[in-house]
Amino acid sequence: MLVLIGSFFLAVTLGIPISMSIGVSAVLYLLFYGSVSLAVIAQQMTLGIDSFPLLAIPLFLLAGMIMSEANITTRIIGFANALVGRITGGLAMVMVISCMFFGAISGSGVADVTAIGSLMLPAMDRQGYKKGLSASLLGCAGSLGTVIPPSIVMIILGVTTGTSIGKLYMGGIIPGVFTGCCLMGLAWVYAKRMHLPPGEPFAVGKVATAFRQAFLSLLTPVIIIGGIITGVFTATEAAAVASAYALVLGLFVYRSLKLSQLPAIFLRVAETTGIILFIISAAALFGWILAAEQIPQRLAAFFLSISQNYYVLLILINVLLLILGTFMETIAIIIIVVPVLMPLVTSLGMDPVHFGVMVTVNMAIGANTPPVGVDLIAACKVGHTTLDDAMPYIWPFVAAMTIALIFVTFIPPLVTFIPQMFLR
Repeated sequence: MLVLIGSFFLAVTLGIPISMSIGVSAVLYLLFYGSVSLAVIAQQMTLGIDSFPLLAIPLFLLAGMIMSEANITTRIIGFANALVGRITGGLAMVMVISCMFFGAISGSGVADVTAIGSLMLPAMDRQGYKKGLSASLLGCAGSLGTVIPPSIVMIILGVTTGTSIGKLYMGGIIPGVFTGCCLMGLAWVYAKRMHLPPGEPFAVGKVATAFRQAFLSLLTPVIIIGGIITGVFTATEAAAVASAYALVLGLFVYRSLKLSQLPAIFLRVAETTGIILFIISAAALFGWILAAEQIPQRLAAFFLSISQNYYVLLILINVLLLILGTFMETIAIIIIVVPVLMPLVTSLGMDPVHFGVMVTVNMAIGANTPPVGVDLIAACKVGHTTLDDAMPYIWPFVAAMTIALIFVTFIPPLVTFIPQMFLR
């Protein structure tokens, strides 16, 4: 185990990509200590991605990229601006709400950051928002795409743990919105302190007009969630429906998307999907070794030796996930660490859906904590600023998200209420 874990962390420290670090450490272990045929490498890596629900990943990515390229996000931002633009720090709140809406289409934090940030950050600069503040808020708000359905992270989590993806989607609604409200509350405090101006006056007519313009775009999450709740289609089929709907909107309804743009979109989707699936396949091999060595059972026994109190153990799990989130990618954590923790939470009697959503909120926080912090890094690139500029602001926003995590952890109905109501 020292060879397996040690070589993995050494590779990460040397700057080798996570996917390669996982694969190299697993192969080294099998070469020197494994008692099985090396054919198991290809076998386990193939089995790791041989899953029908994983088809939803490229399809949701496609839907999000089409929406972005077709400039449909501008309609979503216009509606959010009509709703809250007048409030002090209105642009900041518009950005958070827009990220929540777009996250309910793309299912990807980085896609959320890129699509919304490229439109919102220049406007925030003109109103006097500091670049570091704007980028920090954008990174945290964009990461809500991993919590609010349809979430690509939840798809991987559901496949890895055998938990219903539909129930995870339903369970993420309240925590996602609540976390967004925490971010908006802190943004309002910053706006007050910096004397930032509000937007245009609120007008019912303006809201109605903006809603009418954005209505078809906002229908996307309604179609996805509604279809899953009613049983019309599965989460994977919902991704196909979302992609088809986005194509129809872009090509025929708004006519803001050209056929000539599609090859580039398909190529970007294929590249992103390839990266994700390679991480999953490498982590599947790594996870197989951990399971063969009974690491999940040993970790569960270790945690229980510290304390058998339910709440203390939940705190320990959250602390572990938050620490790992600072230097590991979300997908790697889910595929390697979550299956190890699953026997422990099962023995505690914790609802798998509750646990899954708690993990996704942890991952949203980890996506904004250096040195990895992929969403924060993406936000800084979009905002043409540096991590140094963002540092004074990112930690208060991370603290706001951690407050939301505490509520999600210790008040299970925030997660389980909607799944129990609609999906029995």
